[in-house]
Amino acid sequence: MSSRDLPPPTGFPTALILSYGGVVAIWSTTPLAIKWSAEGAGFLFAVTARMAIGTAVCLLLLAVLRTPLPRHRRALATYGAAALGIYGAMICVYWAARFVPSGLISVLFGLTPILTALLAALLLRESRLRPLQWIGIALALAGLGLIFRSDLRTGEGAAAGIAAILAATLLHSLSTVWVKRAGAGLSALQVNSGGLLLALLAYGLTWVWTGAQWPTGIPPRAGWAIVYLGVLGTVVGFSLYFHTVRHLPTRVVALIPLITPVAALLLGIALNGEQVGPRVWSGTLLIGLGLIAHTRAEPALRR
Repeated sequence: MSSRDLPPPTGFPTALILSYGGVVAIWSTTPLAIKWSAEGAGFLFAVTARMAIGTAVCLLLLAVLRTPLPRHRRALATYGAAALGIYGAMICVYWAARFVPSGLISVLFGLTPILTALLAALLLRESRLRPLQWIGIALALAGLGLIFRSDLRTGEGAAAGIAAILAATLLHSLSTVWVKRAGAGLSALQVNSGGLLLALLAYGLTWVWTGAQWPTGIPPRAGWAIVYLGVLGTVVGFSLYFHTVRHLPTRVVALIPLITPVAALLLGIALNGEQVGPRVWSGTLLIGLGLIAHTRAEPALRR
């Protein structure tokens, strides 16, 4: 039975809740970590090193768990779908992070639910969005824009950076739907490992094609950010993400980019002593209302 044939969930198992929450927690720190990782090392080195670390850890886990990496047709299609996001979307984000504030990256990725829902309706034949869901998405996007309004003050290179983030959002949405459509019945670790192997090959070819140079020095903060993203952001984060893609409706998974900016905000208050004004709390309220509206319109979520 493929993932497309699975019946809609009648509740949220604890493991699935933890997986969903883990993705939110890791992705909340990812934009800032991406900016830090490229400081003094270059964006291409930062993203390639991250994926190399992630690939090595995934292959080690496969060996320890004695889990094979299938190479049949549907498995290869799934790996290709995963690599589309791991390579295509990520390289766009890393390039754009030089010009775009991390908050604005989160805002633009908030468009993912709309793009994913439209692609799911076209490619997966999932039901069309209900009017209340459109209202919920509109409220959530308005809240995101209100929270990060100050980040919309762009400088040199920002227009190209914004275009790259929008391209990454489209590629990420397409990757999500394609992984769901392939439905090879693979574990999250297998999908992540296969996708990383193909993506790492693409990064290597990009490195050769662009004639990129090895950095002369890596600042400590950049180095730790690369390791953090390689292990937690890539191995744990992507594996948990593919797990949720397999077991939850596509539109539910697409809500993650709507939640992560708010989670990042709350983490900044708790751990970094950041100040939050009335505008931010108003945006948070709008996002909460949008998520409630989306939940009320989705039968599986209500259950």
